[in-house]
Amino acid sequence: MELEILTPERKLFSGEVYGVQLPGINGSFEILHKHAPLISALGNGKIKILKDKAGSSASYTINGGFAEVLNNKVAVLVEGAAEI
Repeated sequence: MELEILTPERKLFSGEVYGVQLPGINGSFEILHKHAPLISALGNGKIKILKDKAGSSASYTINGGFAEVLNNKVAVLVEGAAEI
């Protein structure tokens, strides 16, 4: 699955991942390979990128945004973010 995390200033992450955990408005949720199409608002919180099945990961804190899942690609648009 391909993941892109974008802010108004720059691209934070782009690449193939196993999955991603996102902070939705009503709670966290996870996107994995071949997820159904989805558009969701994101709240303040932590994005956890699951790079592979072995457990390799990266994390960012975000200040709200949106996520779109379509054709095995996840686009995350955030207002601000910092790597943890």
